[in-house]
Amino acid sequence: MRLTGKVAIVTGGGSGFGEGIVRKFVEEGARVVLVDRDLTAAERVATQHEGSVAPLAGDVATLDSLAAARDLALERFGGLHILVNNAGVGQPPMPMEDMDEGLFERIFNVNIRSIYNGARAVLPHFKAERHGAILNIASTGGVSPRPNLTWYNASKGWGIAATRAMAVELAPFGIRVNAINPVAGDTPLLSTFIGSDSDESRARIVATIPIGRLSTPADMGNAAAFLCSDEASMITGVDLNVDGGKCI
Repeated sequence: MRLTGKVAIVTGGGSGFGEGIVRKFVEEGARVVLVDRDLTAAERVATQHEGSVAPLAGDVATLDSLAAARDLALERFGGLHILVNNAGVGQPPMPMEDMDEGLFERIFNVNIRSIYNGARAVLPHFKAERHGAILNIASTGGVSPRPNLTWYNASKGWGIAATRAMAVELAPFGIRVNAINPVAGDTPLLSTFIGSDSDESRARIVATIPIGRLSTPADMGNAAAFLCSDEASMITGVDLNVDGGKCI
């Protein structure tokens, strides 16, 4: 129960890694505002944790959605201690010059602008409390890029750089900022990255991971719970590879 008494916002918590983070946070005693574009998915997760999860439809590309999540946390649960910027989008493999502006804008808005919006929404409260934890979900693509995923890789590299810069600036206010870098995971986004979700394509990805399997939502939940807990009170500015050894 390492998160007992904590209130968190988790974006993109209706599926995949975000759902795993929400599940682990609740198991560890936290109450969670779950923000997702898909309200049905958010409500499905919330019904599994009655009373501990408040679902909210929102687009993290807008400041209003993050501000609404902050307000809901304060009104429903009486506080706010953690922000997990998990919502993200991928891209199909393609030469960098072939990506159209619409997809590029989507990657920018969800993977980059959302972190900016989250900071604007929660930092006045965190600074007033002199305490808080922010966790950005980046990617191994930000530290060990694969070809034909250039703009996605770049967005995640930005997230890692932002994490370090935020950590330096916010440390004097008692606010910690970290990131985790998942390797390819068994989530709905997998088929986007590998072009098709088949046994053969999965096997090719697994062959690049020394530990011999894809990552899971539970893996991300475990790492997130530690980094956002008081047990990690001396850890800030870290991007933790949760990758089965891929980036060694």
